[in-house]
Amino acid sequence: MGFVDPVTLEARGVRLVPLALQHESGLAAAAADGELWKLRITSVPGPQETRSYIETALSTSNRLAFAVTDAETGEVLGSTSYHDVVANLKRVEIGYTWYAARCQRTHVNTTCKLLMLTHAFETLACNIVGWRTDNFNFASQKAIERLGARKDGVIRGHALRRDGTIRDTVMYSLSAGEWPEVKAQLLYLLDKPRDR
Repeated sequence: MGFVDPVTLEARGVRLVPLALQHESGLAAAAADGELWKLRITSVPGPQETRSYIETALSTSNRLAFAVTDAETGEVLGSTSYHDVVANLKRVEIGYTWYAARCQRTHVNTTCKLLMLTHAFETLACNIVGWRTDNFNFASQKAIERLGARKDGVIRGHALRRDGTIRDTVMYSLSAGEWPEVKAQLLYLLDKPRDR
C-alpha cells in the first residue's frame, strides 16, 4: 500500500496483527460469540462467510485489516481495519470493527483505538482519521463520540446493508490537532477503575 503498510500493534494485552487466512477459524468463533452476523447494521461475517470476508479484506487495495487478538493466548477477539486510505491527504478511516460479545464494553475497543490512532497520528503523520457508521448503529455512534471524534454529517442513501435495505451513513473525524487531548482522554479511560 505504501502509506499504510502492514504492522503489528500491541498494548494492554491486546495485539493487532495483519489479518490472514490463518485467522479464519478464530474469526468465525469470535463472530459466533453473540451471533453478530444477525445484526443488520454490521458487516460481521456469518459462519460460512468468514473465508470470503478475509479474502475481500485482503484484496481491497486501500484497506489494511487486522485480527484483534489476545496478546497472551493469540485468541482472535474480533477485527478492525484502516480503510479508505488517501495517502496524498494523509487521511485514513478506521472501521470494519467488531468484537466477540464477551469483549464488548471492555478495554479492548479503547485499546484498539488508542493503538490505531497513535500509529495514524504519530507514525503515519495523518492529518485526519475518520469513521463511518450506520445511522441506526447507535452503539457505534456513541463509542465513536466517546473517543472524542466530531460528527461531520450524514450521507443519505449511501450504502446497502446485508438485508438489502439502503442505509444512511454517519461520518465522524478527528484531526491531528485534536489528537493530544483525545490521547490523554483514552489513557485516562483505560487507567481508571472499571465496574466489571
